Amino acid sequence: MTAGAAALRARLRHVRWIGGGSGAGKSTVARRVASRHSLRVYSTDDAMPDHAARSTPDDAPYLSAFKAMSMDERWVNRSPETMLDTFHWFRGEGFGLIVEDLLRLPADTGVVVEGFRLLPRLVEPLLADPGHAVWLLPTPEFRLAAFDGRGWDMPNKTGDPVRARRNLLERDRMFTDLLSAEARRLGLAVIEIDTAMDEDESAERVTRALGL
Repeated sequence: MTAGAAALRARLRHVRWIGGGSGAGKSTVARRVASRHSLRVYSTDDAMPDHAARSTPDDAPYLSAFKAMSMDERWVNRSPETMLDTFHWFRGEGFGLIVEDLLRLPADTGVVVEGFRLLPRLVEPLLADPGHAVWLLPTPEFRLAAFDGRGWDMPNKTGDPVRARRNLLERDRMFTDLLSAEARRLGLAVIEIDTAMDEDESAERVTRALGL
């Protein structure tokens, strides 16, 4: 490890990371864990508009291409495989801005950072302790229930809502599988989230996984 990498890990020792697939309940779990342990929550989803505004076509070419697409081009006309391979946040674009934001926060208060943008291969080099991160992996049934329950109307903004919904669910399934394989390969903690697990149990398991 270089001196710079070691220094960055040291500066982020107070950070706990909760990544995972879409619809896994990361935000709810993060808030519960933070409340129990007097930690600050940093939501990478909330930061997306700011990060998009701070990005340029040179450093975020996939984001630039995505912005230029119509809703049908984004969610209907392309295969789930292409959607997965070209989605900017899944490619890690803007991750450096997450790190910049975290480094600006006071280091005297612990932070729980959460969101699907926390790719294991990008988070792992920042961990002072491998136990400071966990990925939540929703089962297909849990993801479907979450998708329907959140009232997400993005498919309804396309010319073929049924196909858009199907594409999104399949893309997110593949993304969750990639997260699972990558986290396990790097020896990082994962928790499968299914419909039999309530929010309290999820929060308790995450608390234990993060060593809090």
